[in-house]
Amino acid sequence: MGDKKDILQEIDQDIRDLLYRYIKTQSFTCTEREKEAEQFLMDYLSEIPYFKTHPKYFGTWPIPGDSFDRAVCYSMVKGTGDDTVVFVHHNDVVEVEDFKLLKSYAFSPDELEQELYKIKDSLPKDAKKDLEEGTFLFGRGTADMKGGGSIQLALLQRYSEIKDFKGNVIVIAVPDEENLSAGMRAAVKLLAELKETYHLNYKIMINSEPHQRKDFTKGIFSEGSVGKVMPFVYVRGYLSHIGKVFEGFNPLNLMSEIVRNTELNMDFSDVVGKESAPPPTWLYLKDSKKQYDVSMPLSASGCFSILTLNQTPAEVMEKVEHVCTQAFCKVLDEMNESYARFCQVAEPVAKELPWNVRVMDFHSLCEEAAAAYGDTFRGHYQKKVAHLSQSMREGTINLIESNFALVEFVFDYIEDLSPRVVYGLIPPYYPNVSNLYFDRLDESVKNLADDLDDYIWKNYGQHYTKEYFYTGISDLSYTSIREGSKTLEALENSMPLLGEFYSIPVAEIEQISMPCMNIGPWGKDFHKLTERVCKEDLFQRTPRILNKAVSLILDDPSLVQDDGLSQKGELI
Repeated sequence: MGDKKDILQEIDQDIRDLLYRYIKTQSFTCTEREKEAEQFLMDYLSEIPYFKTHPKYFGTWPIPGDSFDRAVCYSMVKGTGDDTVVFVHHNDVVEVEDFKLLKSYAFSPDELEQELYKIKDSLPKDAKKDLEEGTFLFGRGTADMKGGGSIQLALLQRYSEIKDFKGNVIVIAVPDEENLSAGMRAAVKLLAELKETYHLNYKIMINSEPHQRKDFTKGIFSEGSVGKVMPFVYVRGYLSHIGKVFEGFNPLNLMSEIVRNTELNMDFSDVVGKESAPPPTWLYLKDSKKQYDVSMPLSASGCFSILTLNQTPAEVMEKVEHVCTQAFCKVLDEMNESYARFCQVAEPVAKELPWNVRVMDFHSLCEEAAAAYGDTFRGHYQKKVAHLSQSMREGTINLIESNFALVEFVFDYIEDLSPRVVYGLIPPYYPNVSNLYFDRLDESVKNLADDLDDYIWKNYGQHYTKEYFYTGISDLSYTSIREGSKTLEALENSMPLLGEFYSIPVAEIEQISMPCMNIGPWGKDFHKLTERVCKEDLFQRTPRILNKAVSLILDDPSLVQDDGLSQKGELI
């Protein structure tokens, strides 16, 4: 077994070797190749002497019903006592379409650097500067986020060599972070199982997503993660020929008004302290017409993304209902005003337009269908849900299309054909989490960011600031949940695809509930050709920051040597 005083010696080379092998697994999210990362990790862990001796402390945890047969990879160094630090990172990456002719180099940092140097004058100014100075490592996954994962794994191997290690450290590597976080939602159940089996006391979960810097001389710790909900809006109109516009109701008119009143609307944005969630933006919008003709479309549908710092799904739904109602009222007023002017010079179609404001959530729509058709509707509805779920697993239909196919299906059982708006939520759902929301924080967690900042300043001459929320959306959202039963009830009322295809393990989240923090290397241009990570952060600074965090949380100062640990670097 190794000496605690030397556990970080030459760890930079270990991280480099591990990362270069890790990113060679082209684990594109939601593809069969995503399992390459899983296989690599199992091969890597099985060669570590500690896990050869303790095989029960590492393995895979399958994602139930997953169409790609993916699994969560886990490994644990089981020391003395119950206190436990959980490291988490995702091992899926986004596609490399933007690499164009450089696709074959995307997963080979050294070769990619040579190729990028040939076209450096075409790169953005900042990327060109980093390339020429050699301060950043380029490549898909170097920053987002196999760099951070490699640091965690290298540290775990060092801890496995320590005799009588104090406390416990777990590393969780999850797939699917870039899509629906199926990996993390499964990992929650794994962590609940490990907690019960080994009587663990989860002190904190630390993610190592790359952080971005507004001030290049200051790093960032995130003591929480932004939440996300994706409301959908479905507008049912009333068909008519374009020569008889007042006999119909064009859903595009109302949908356009709803979009105008939600896009970038700061009323939907939370503010906590000096942090604000970005305002919402629409991600999908289309009408139901399959081909051109001279009638109005029957319906229009769309969805938009809302990032939250404090709001619950129920509160978001109230705001969506209010906007839809206001928009409906405005459109009807404008239609009636236009119709009055039309009637002054033309033959009236009717005495007055027959439309009224009708806005409801998806649950209410289903209740209306069930009231009319009872068990017939319920049985057919369950079969439709099962069929759509299977189609999504097979990849023949996507999540958004499935959601609106289900809404359209319910309308087959609705006898009232008058225009209306139906709203709800489309998966995924990310709870907003922050250490702010814990009534009682362990002092080691409460002071962690400040203690780490002191350590970094002493050793590297840099400061790190802290924020309440990581705004890039992360798997940390599933470390805790507030008012879990109320949240689940709101999702059940608003989310058509909840249950058969998509679920939130609320009970298990409450069981493992723990504070969280993101501590990762400085990275830039995630998901782009010029994705890159700062070499000093990757190989030197972040490993030592994470190790210091573990020593503070597990109360083991022998893990860290402040004196002579590293030379104080110049500000970047």
